[in-house]
Amino acid sequence: MRFTHFIFLLNFFIFFGCKQEKLHLTKIQGEQIQITDSLSSNTEIESFIKPYRDHIQKDLDSVLAYSVDLYSKTDGDLNTAVGNFMADAVYSEANPVFKSRTGKDIDMVLLNYGGIRSILPKGNVTKRTAFQLMPFENSVVVVALKGSQIDSIVEYLKTRKRAHPISKFKLVLDKDFNVIEAKINEKNIDKNKVYHVATNDYLYNGGSNMTFFKNNDSLYVLNYKIRNALIDKFIKLDTINPVIDDRFIQIK
Repeated sequence: MRFTHFIFLLNFFIFFGCKQEKLHLTKIQGEQIQITDSLSSNTEIESFIKPYRDHIQKDLDSVLAYSVDLYSKTDGDLNTAVGNFMADAVYSEANPVFKSRTGKDIDMVLLNYGGIRSILPKGNVTKRTAFQLMPFENSVVVVALKGSQIDSIVEYLKTRKRAHPISKFKLVLDKDFNVIEAKINEKNIDKNKVYHVATNDYLYNGGSNMTFFKNNDSLYVLNYKIRNALIDKFIKLDTINPVIDDRFIQIK
């Protein structure tokens, strides 16, 4: 009987003795550490990283093409040479990928003005140039839209009055920004046809208030970055000489 009592008392003390107290956060302290040149570097880490850094820098600075002039997104009102180049590059480089997977062609390309993050400088063009133009990890997607939905793209472009990059698409406005002409691949837009519009994942998800992509027939994710399309285009060209043309204009 005494042995039974001993076992009971032992279990009692083990249960209540091991019970953890509830802990409560009472104070948070922090310290700001300034990262400046005064911080000494770790030579061992630096020597380890240096070969990799040198390799990356060499790769980024490898010359891919030559640009005959400096091109900026501020050079034009409704279309710019650098914007045209980027949209055309997406079309020429992404279309073979899309066609190999679906048997279909991309009908048009729409990017955004704000996505052009740098000038295209005069002189040697490198991989670094592509990273400067497109530092984001945005990838090409192709959205299937009915012809009737293309009206939303037209309305967006004529209302925004910005040089959003487009390719294989033409839009002509009058002096009051009314639509005179809207064509895809030099043909009038068929309301009953399905068009495959290439853009990037940021815009597909509503970036730059392009909300018209979500209501679509199909979405094709190419896993092909805009930046990589630019690099591939640079490699194929000896000389880069894009122009401002009549793909998006206003007749005054």
